[in-house]
Amino acid sequence: MTILCYHRSATHHYSITERFECGMVLMGSEVKSLRKNQSSIAESYILERGGELFLHNAHINEYAPSAQFSHTPRRDRKLLLRKRQISKIIGQITRKGMTAIPLKIYLNAKGLIKIEIALAVGLKTHDKRAALKTKEWNRQKQRILKQGSHE
Repeated sequence: MTILCYHRSATHHYSITERFECGMVLMGSEVKSLRKNQSSIAESYILERGGELFLHNAHINEYAPSAQFSHTPRRDRKLLLRKRQISKIIGQITRKGMTAIPLKIYLNAKGLIKIEIALAVGLKTHDKRAALKTKEWNRQKQRILKQGSHE
């Protein structure tokens, strides 16, 4: 698996409950641009429209050699999931107040471009602070343990 782009701050801003792997409807120039790591999903999210899911606001740079058949960088891209998964995600988004966010775009073992999306709940500021404190404390514990074993 080769990661083409990922959402770095997703775990900082959201509490992730469930993950899904799905495909995307892409143009040829988008595939070429993704393979060159010229994309960003930092500000993107998943939209529901007409019983289908779309990746909204993801930026995939234009591929220069295909100027004539190029794409618009921030167009909506349809996500390919099974009906049961789509209805589950739509239900969670509408009823429980969760959001669906993209985590990473990658090449799988067969060479196909896939996207991992997650159902998530937004974290409050005090939750983020508590998570940072525990992370920092764990790092400190590791340092202390490492120094103790060297003596």
